[in-house]
Parts: sequence; structure tokens; C-alpha cells
Amino acid sequence: MSKQIEQATLGGGCFWCLEAVYNQLKGIELCESGYSGGADPAPTYDSVCSGKTGHAEVVRLHFDPEVINFRKILAVFFAIHDPTTLNRQGNDIGTQYRSVIYTHSTEQEDAARAFIAELEKKQVYRNPVVTEVKPLENYFPAERYHQQYFENNPMQPYCAYVVAPKLEKAEDLFSEWFKR
Repeated sequence: MSKQIEQATLGGGCFWCLEAVYNQLKGIELCESGYSGGADPAPTYDSVCSGKTGHAEVVRLHFDPEVINFRKILAVFFAIHDPTTLNRQGNDIGTQYRSVIYTHSTEQEDAARAFIAELEKKQVYRNPVVTEVKPLENYFPAERYHQQYFENNPMQPYCAYVVAPKLEKAEDLFSEWFKR
């Protein structure tokens, strides 16, 4: 019997952070950095960073729902970025860093909206969640050098000072979901 693999596409600031965390989780078969949500038919890192393409930096996950379900993916997502800052994550500012969940089905859309409603009801954050929930549109893989970026560049300053602490936080919170 073959596995049923599903996809999820998430934007929560710099894609290097999300990719570094999701690559460590059990059940994640593939984690690819990319761009989604804009109009440019051939986005590049430079054009996306300009903020003029409308794309967000995202990760596309291929996951085994028997091992890690969409709700767990959302739990990690909301723990490793600030979903209350519009078009910003820390010092990364611009629409390309927006908090967004690009859904692959109506079930994912419903689950994402319900998860956000739970966060709001429990007042998990001081400020309202501004995460967009939209159907997937115009996804493009990022350039090859962005794939596995943290793994290949752990001593790069951004990786050492921004990505590594997010990875450590995720491992502290979700150690049972991490690959060993």
C-alpha cells in the first residue's frame, strides 16, 4: 500500500527559518522554499525582495498525514513566527514576509480558520492574528541555493542569530515530533 502524501504551503517570514524547522519533523517528506501569491510569472529572490511582485516567501511541505497531520503543522507554524505583525517578522519587513497559509483544499482552509479562531479565543497573543488564509496561487520554487539553506550555511550570520534560535525553540516545544 502506498502512502497518501499531502501538501501544505506556509509563509511566516524568511523561508530559511520555516524550512530549517520543518525539515527536522517526522513525516515531512519534502520541504521546499519558494514564492507564492504574486502576479510575476517568473519571480526571483531579488524581485521578491523588492516587494513589487506580490509574492510571499513560503515553504511547500509534502507530508505524510499518518505521521504528522495538518493541525500539528499549524501548531508548529504558529509557534515559530509572529502571526500578529502585518508584513513583518522581526527585522524582515515587507509583504514578502507576511504571515500566510496557502491552502490546498477546502479542508485545509477550514482547519486553518478554525485553528486561528482557537488562538484568538484563547488569547494566545496580545494582538490579533493577521495571518492570511487563501487558496494556493502562483507557486514557484526558489532558486537552488535557497534550498536547505540553513543546513548548508549554519554559520552565516542570519542563520546563526535568527534561524538557529527558532529551530531550538521548535525543538524545545515539539521534541517528540523531531527526527532523531
